[in-house]
Amino acid sequence: MKIARRQTDNGPTLSVLDANDELVDLRGERDLASLLADDGKLHDVAEHALAERHSVTSSADAILLAPLDPPTFRDFSTFPEHTEGIVKLLDPGATIPDEFWQIPTFYFSNPYAIIGPFADVPLAPSCVDFDFELEVGAVVGAAGRDLTVDEAADHIAGYVVINDFSARDVQFREMRMRLGPAKGKDTATSLGQYFVTADELSSRVSGPSFDLRMEVAVNGEKIGGDTLDHMAWSFPALAAYASRGTQVRPGDLLGSGTCRSGCLAELWGRHGRGSRPALRPGDVVTTSVDVLGGTRNRIVESVASQTITPWRST
Repeated sequence: MKIARRQTDNGPTLSVLDANDELVDLRGERDLASLLADDGKLHDVAEHALAERHSVTSSADAILLAPLDPPTFRDFSTFPEHTEGIVKLLDPGATIPDEFWQIPTFYFSNPYAIIGPFADVPLAPSCVDFDFELEVGAVVGAAGRDLTVDEAADHIAGYVVINDFSARDVQFREMRMRLGPAKGKDTATSLGQYFVTADELSSRVSGPSFDLRMEVAVNGEKIGGDTLDHMAWSFPALAAYASRGTQVRPGDLLGSGTCRSGCLAELWGRHGRGSRPALRPGDVVTTSVDVLGGTRNRIVESVASQTITPWRST
């Protein structure tokens, strides 16, 4: 099933998509993570809503929000072709690091930056090289700790499209401190309009992933595309690594990382900075992934960057 969250006069509400592309509200339910925490409850509540049809809204008329507010967001790197292009941006002679094949590396991103599928996206303050990143995210259902890969597969409840907007100049400057991305990834992460339960993808299984076409466009022009089964690390592997020495909990979001040709920075690394312009106010970025849906976000002006200085110097 496909679960959306829409804005109403009484606040956000969860809805299930029916066979007629109408949204049927899950009465009294606002938080997807809490439903996932109770095994089987999401399915039962959704089936009851479809039978009762207490409140039905046309998808075209709905104001859609992100389908969930993840308590944590780990963003991984799983597409080797993307990594190969990115490292060339900083060093034209670089190749994929050995560590890529040893661990499914991730950084913690900002759950407060999660926005809806059709929300406006402000440029990050002081950013010149604003970028998009097309990904798919797995959403944790059951909590777990120190999971094996086989065990972790049963802890993934479903999937959602991700467009992780990135301030590349800010990101690369701060990473000179040998710390992971922070403010460079802190402005906006758009989630697709649907949370799609794992069973919906059973017919698209391809190896340990799924045969789903992924595409991204700017102002209607296709920029890049890939298929999800080009991941080198599976989603269960990501969940298992995320749970190592700690917990994963219901609603946690595990990003696949950017697919091949799914961002400007990779194209800059392969073809030079002049190959594509950075995002500017007025640009519209559209993503789509088979079965899962997509996003459509307009870039708008940033707020002014406030001056911050150290209280002492060398």
